[in-house]
Amino acid sequence: MALAMPRTGYMNYSQSEILFERAKKTAPGGVHSPVRSFRGVGGIPRFIKSAKGAELTDVDGNTYIDFCMSWGPLIFGHQDEEIMCSVQEALHRGWSYGTAEPWSLELAELITQNIPWVEKIRFVSSGTEAVMSAIRLARAATGRNKILKFDGCYHGHADSMLVRAGSGLAEMTTPDSAGVSKATANESIVAPLNDSVVLEKIFEDMGKEIAAIIVEPIPANNGLLIQTSDFLPHVCKLARMHGALVIFDEVITGFRVAFGGMAERTGLTPDIVTYGKIIGGGFPVGAYGGSADLMDLVAPLGPVYQAGTLSANPVAMCAGIATLKKLKRDNPYIKLEALTMFLASEIEKHTGWHVQNFASIFWIVCGKIETQDGIVRSITQIPSTQKERYAKLFHKCLDHGFYLAPSGHEVSFLSTVHHETNIHTFLEVLK
Repeated sequence: MALAMPRTGYMNYSQSEILFERAKKTAPGGVHSPVRSFRGVGGIPRFIKSAKGAELTDVDGNTYIDFCMSWGPLIFGHQDEEIMCSVQEALHRGWSYGTAEPWSLELAELITQNIPWVEKIRFVSSGTEAVMSAIRLARAATGRNKILKFDGCYHGHADSMLVRAGSGLAEMTTPDSAGVSKATANESIVAPLNDSVVLEKIFEDMGKEIAAIIVEPIPANNGLLIQTSDFLPHVCKLARMHGALVIFDEVITGFRVAFGGMAERTGLTPDIVTYGKIIGGGFPVGAYGGSADLMDLVAPLGPVYQAGTLSANPVAMCAGIATLKKLKRDNPYIKLEALTMFLASEIEKHTGWHVQNFASIFWIVCGKIETQDGIVRSITQIPSTQKERYAKLFHKCLDHGFYLAPSGHEVSFLSTVHHETNIHTFLEVLK
């Protein structure tokens, strides 16, 4: 049931309200991706008409400091001039060819020359499509059918990934969405995060059936669930011991936590990696890559079929090239991480709430944490008060001109255009 949040009177958003009522007549829930509906926090979603730097402007003329950043792609903020110039040049040449073109080659070379574990890469149009293709590739390469995922990790809306743990030590799964058949759900195994004992038992029982483990190296779609330092290495070790591949879903973390993503930060080498968000500079892009031997199984060279009319769209490729070149040149990661740590520590100091942060990603936990080390590492540890308390926090911040992720189970992001002035003003609002 959606939360009902009353108006506070601080901002007028009548035009957004009118547009939302119209939108509900033509789109499910009035939106084209569920979380945009504000269902997790209640109230009327803001209809944004423009954005620049760290700011959003809605149809009523209200401005907000944006801590959502289009869910992560905009590491240089809205309308970065360098990326904008590249996009404008691309548009003047044409925006869709349906042929081979040089810009996907340039972006592929930029990635493969800087990411050792990606020898070849295939561009698609979304993170979901990248994950779907990576899973198909893993099954073809191993001749096995089952995929192991973790409860609390999100890998897009491909059928086999929309499952949750059932009864019986994670051997059974149930569909997490209507329209997903039980047969499809049974191809997936769901294990709890940060529980090596259960993981070992799963491999003991079904190791010969598992084609791959897929994991967000930093789970960031159901809170920011930071794992203990030994968990991910153990995941990779168990997979290799049993002949399963390791898929790192770095749609969020790729090029955001480091140029080489979490694989670089951990020193672990995935067999297949999926990317999205930042590699398109804010345009619709996904990708999957790995060793040449694996990737050569993909059509037209191999038997794994995958295609896309708008794959490697030239405008998105040029935005990605500009973004990655700028990341490589400016190396903003240390400064971004320091600013995020400052934000997190100041929120904790002045509010008493807990903030989990990693690199330039943060998540505000609005409730008492019942863990020994004071860190939420699995979805079962998220406080029961999170949804209700975060909804109140979200709307107070929104009415004072700060746009956080519109769900208590989603993370927020900083970018290079956020400054300490934004942080201090935000902290004053929180106080």
